Amino acid sequence: MSTAIDPAAHTLELEQHYLMQTYRRPPFVLARGEGVTLYDTDGNAYLDFVAGIAVNALGYGDPELTRTIQQAAEKLIHVSNLYSTTPQAELAAELVKRSFADRVFFCNSGAEANEGAIKFARKVVFDSGEPGKTEIVCFTGAFHGRTIAAVSLTPKEKYQKPFAPLLPDVVIAPFNDSEAAARLITDRTAAVIVEPVQGEGGINVAQPDFLRTLRALCDQHRAVLIFDEVQCGMGRTGRLWAHEWAGTTPDIMTIAKPLAGGLPIGAILVKQAVADHLHPGDHGSTFGGGPLVTSVAKVVLARVSQPAFLAQVQDTGAYLMERLEEINSPLIREVRGRGLMVGLELEVEAAPLITEGYKRGLLLVNAGEKVLRFIPPLIVQKAQVDTLIAHLTDMLRELERG
Repeated sequence: MSTAIDPAAHTLELEQHYLMQTYRRPPFVLARGEGVTLYDTDGNAYLDFVAGIAVNALGYGDPELTRTIQQAAEKLIHVSNLYSTTPQAELAAELVKRSFADRVFFCNSGAEANEGAIKFARKVVFDSGEPGKTEIVCFTGAFHGRTIAAVSLTPKEKYQKPFAPLLPDVVIAPFNDSEAAARLITDRTAAVIVEPVQGEGGINVAQPDFLRTLRALCDQHRAVLIFDEVQCGMGRTGRLWAHEWAGTTPDIMTIAKPLAGGLPIGAILVKQAVADHLHPGDHGSTFGGGPLVTSVAKVVLARVSQPAFLAQVQDTGAYLMERLEEINSPLIREVRGRGLMVGLELEVEAAPLITEGYKRGLLLVNAGEKVLRFIPPLIVQKAQVDTLIAHLTDMLRELERG
């Protein structure tokens, strides 16, 4: 007599034995998704306010994305960047058309895009003949990735200390402090990197005047200004690019997470003044901008760029913030964010709420120890926000009672 194997238990056992234990995952296994809902191997449903960490902009099971993947896979999946492919060239053209940029470089992730952006800035400085111009300015609360250069620009001890020594000549300035920026950005500054809305750091929105000040200081000191829109870009804030709210532009912008609807891609968008310094052999990527992933990214970009789509993100995001502010709990310190990138700062740690959310069919994620981060698929509806608020209100009341 054969014994049936529990699919979830089997998967979790394999994971425990063979995967690097660098994540703390809940005790269920996700199997499929539809719209804004995910289902595990036992058939339990989860309303998703994580979106694969701000990746799945169009949710799950989108028919156009599925059809595009199938059609692209029947043509070419990979040929490397030694050869030209039409989807890559067309996606680059569309990104330039919809942004400040003149040129695009494709890679595979946000951290890789930020690494490339730092290299590009270094090349600009190298060509300028100013060897003392070596400092890179980042900001408190920043998160730019987990590779060595990216983590060097992510000033949090638990991310940095075990991996020292890190990139030298990093200057940390207080976020949203224009006076401090004016002191710390000097003629020694090669580049300044900032998130228009900080994600992992707690959903902190850069003030428009602050971003405009950084632009002016970089112009004054001949430094390269980099906007990291890996998490806050591609419609997340209700405009295609988060820096549009400030009415200014960078020299370089990095994007990644939602660009291909769940397939791995990153991109570095640059002005021609930066592109002029990069030549064959200066940078590369074997997989970056492959024909399958760029075929899908073209669809996502076209959908997310539509004015009606962005207007809905703004409307639903405002509704989410309003509903969060209506929750009457002494455990809530602040609601902040923009569009569908919202943070709920608490007086207590967020982890118990995330765990309780699993039991109630909610996927939630934190941004630091005491901030719940809401970054759902951009197609989320107000009725689904109402479901979230009902559960969250109950969970906070239970937490208050201990």
